[in-house]
Amino acid sequence: MKRGSVIGNIAKDLGLETSRISSRKARIDTDGNDKRYCDVNLNSGELVVAERIDREGLCGEKASCVLKHELVLENPLELHRISLHVQDINDNSPQFNEDSINIEISESADRGARFLIEEAHDADVGQNSVQRYNLKNNDNFILSANENTVELVLDKELDREKQQEINLILTALDGGSPQRSGTVVIHVTVLDANDNAPVFSQTVYKASLPENSPLDTVVVTVTATDADEGVNGDVTYDFGHVSDDVKKMFSIDRKTGEIRVIGIIDFEATTSFELRIKAKDGLGLSSYTKVIIVITDMNDNVPVVNLKSLTNPIPENVSPGTEVGIINVQDRDSDNNRQVRCSIQQNVPFKLVPSIKNYYSLVTTGQLDRELVSDYNITVTATDEGSPPLSSSKSVQLSVADVNDNPPVFEEQSYSAYVTENNKPGSTLCSVTARDPDWRQNGTVIYSLLPGEVNGAPVSSFVSVNGDTGVIHAVRSFDYEQFRSFKVHVMARDNGSPPLSSNVTVSVSITDVNDNSPQILYPAPEGNSFMTELVPKAAHGGSLVSKVIAVDADSGQNAWLSYHIVKSTDPGLFTIGLHSGEIRTQRDISESDSMKQNLIVSVKDNGHPSLSATCAMYLLISDNLAEVPELKDMSHDENNSKLTSYLIIALVSVSTFFLTFIIIILGVRFCRRRKPRLLFDGAVAIPSAYLPPNYADVDGTGTLRSTYNYDAYLTTGSRTSDFKFVTSYNDNTLPADQTLRKSPADFAEAFGESDGSPEV
Repeated sequence: MKRGSVIGNIAKDLGLETSRISSRKARIDTDGNDKRYCDVNLNSGELVVAERIDREGLCGEKASCVLKHELVLENPLELHRISLHVQDINDNSPQFNEDSINIEISESADRGARFLIEEAHDADVGQNSVQRYNLKNNDNFILSANENTVELVLDKELDREKQQEINLILTALDGGSPQRSGTVVIHVTVLDANDNAPVFSQTVYKASLPENSPLDTVVVTVTATDADEGVNGDVTYDFGHVSDDVKKMFSIDRKTGEIRVIGIIDFEATTSFELRIKAKDGLGLSSYTKVIIVITDMNDNVPVVNLKSLTNPIPENVSPGTEVGIINVQDRDSDNNRQVRCSIQQNVPFKLVPSIKNYYSLVTTGQLDRELVSDYNITVTATDEGSPPLSSSKSVQLSVADVNDNPPVFEEQSYSAYVTENNKPGSTLCSVTARDPDWRQNGTVIYSLLPGEVNGAPVSSFVSVNGDTGVIHAVRSFDYEQFRSFKVHVMARDNGSPPLSSNVTVSVSITDVNDNSPQILYPAPEGNSFMTELVPKAAHGGSLVSKVIAVDADSGQNAWLSYHIVKSTDPGLFTIGLHSGEIRTQRDISESDSMKQNLIVSVKDNGHPSLSATCAMYLLISDNLAEVPELKDMSHDENNSKLTSYLIIALVSVSTFFLTFIIIILGVRFCRRRKPRLLFDGAVAIPSAYLPPNYADVDGTGTLRSTYNYDAYLTTGSRTSDFKFVTSYNDNTLPADQTLRKSPADFAEAFGESDGSPEV
């Protein structure tokens, strides 16, 4: 049959849908290096011829020729045996071993004497093999043939003196259709009497030969004897009808009958040989025997590991017991030499599970984790049961595919950031870092702020985070006096599907800077400028006179205040506590001391640089306010000063209003003087090149482009005219339909110097 010829339909035989043949990866499996003579058409499910099948080459003379194959199906793994019975066709003609057969017959041979002829051989079997023989008509011989022998029967005595040589034509015919035939010429030489043919010592010789036997090894020796003497008893040996392959493997010594090895003996190629040996005496009488050589197997073939199927890469979340590969082990030896054990190393989460015949399933034994081990190099070792045992190994590379099973993990459980107040917006506060051991997008980390509020405002108005780097920036300037710390929550999310995330808290602490001056509470700076304290005349040194009270909005050392008298009427009379602000007398009050004492007190904080505030304090040395008439005058002067200020403010306001009113009136009158007057009756068309004096050229060249057209319409008796701008496509021109109101006088001024008359 030609290649591609359909043998049968496997899908129908197995009861499978045609689509399942392809999805289950149906294939024909053979042992080792054996040829695969058929294949599966995955589209139709048909079993087709893959290689030319030669029955004679495969099975020789066996009556039944069966090719055994295995059909492998995956998911689940199934194994079906296929036996192909190869039917013989009549494609070989009968052939004789030689083109001519030489027979020497004594003329004394009796009528009815029989002479054995080697039969013809037909590689076909059954009805297509040799069925009958025909001998061309002659005067001396007739043919006697049965299933096993072909003989010439002497029908009429020979007379050497009349005919020394006779040529006979023997034809072998097979039973095929169309019928084939083969012929041989039998050359008969008439001799004197030789009435004994050689006789073998055994009808069948049997020998056992180990494979891989060295060349020139003697397999067996055949022996034949001839009762005749001299030339008639001299026996020689030769092969009868044997194949060319046999002649390449063995040789026979023509004198001794020793059969020796001349080729490579391989049990896996041929398990036995059958040789036909001929013994012939000197005058042409011959006899035949059969030699059967049985080849014994030696453990000379290492097991072969074949990877039939492999799932690669493997998702790391596969459950234990998942099948990831199918392995087939072949050993071409036989019996115990063919028995194979298969194993893998112990340090991997996989094992081999025996399946059908010589198939193994590679399955997982535990949970895989790509973050721990991303690749596995599995060594499959196959060892046979021979002596000595032979083994081979095969490496299987397996990669573990990543699954998004790890959320990002921050390097720290919480983060703290410190920033000084009055920072610049956009300054960096700190950086958060999260690691994700997953692969590629599953391990790509994106940072974001979780929604929240700080003092009632969204947290995003205070800080921002870089989505790629995790750097946290300040969005605004912070004020320590408003709030000293706040917390934000940062989320790290990967790009897996579905995404995984984790959160971390970032505590932001604001450190104080010296940005607030001391605030003096007493004496109150916004109150009466005359904060007067009475000091008794009898006050002794160290007496408490008054106290300056101040606060600072800063904190820490920036809020530590110190008090100093920077100016006083009598420097030696009063002193102030450095940190308390208490004003005390340094000595007793004397009559010579001035009654009015003025003190300028400075309050400084301890920041760097230091900030300060000052206040004035007025002290009166008196036991009674009645003794101080100047105090009344001082108050009266202050009231007069306030009244003067109010009068000045009123005068400035009235003057400003009056000047504004005058400017508005002048502007209105100026605009009316710019209106054009009417020169004559009728409508006047203003030339297109005219440009009103209060409009400038938008191109900056001094003249408008010709694409700008203006039309003016003047009506009789009208004191005003409509000046209309036609629409332009330039965005820099005035909009269409705008109107300028002009007086006739303005038009007269515009055209007064023109020599021509305008068109009507």
